[in-house]
Amino acid sequence: MNIEALQSFCKSLPAVTEDIKWDNDLCFCVGRKMFCVASLEAPFRISFKVPDEEFDELSVRDGFIPAPYMARAKWVSVTNLSRVKQKELEHFISQSYTLIRQKLTKKLRKELGLE
Repeated sequence: MNIEALQSFCKSLPAVTEDIKWDNDLCFCVGRKMFCVASLEAPFRISFKVPDEEFDELSVRDGFIPAPYMARAKWVSVTNLSRVKQKELEHFISQSYTLIRQKLTKKLRKELGLE
């Protein structure tokens, strides 16, 4: 998956916004909460939140590491995209979106048209 494919997929999800943070990271958010971050400089990495019960397994999987600064919140980074099929990566990103979306207040979800 390249940056254009990532943008297309993330922006296909409801109420998603994107912006650049920390000078070189493309961040995708729902309700101003990040659910996916991609590096714009080499090496290309994609980070996202995973369920608590999947974090330990994915953290040691070939091509993955605990996400720097975000591992305590159960985020992982894909460091070798050739180790992950696009459909699997889309599943992880959708899952992250859902995890973050569920934590938004009911009021905010309603404002965003997510309820």
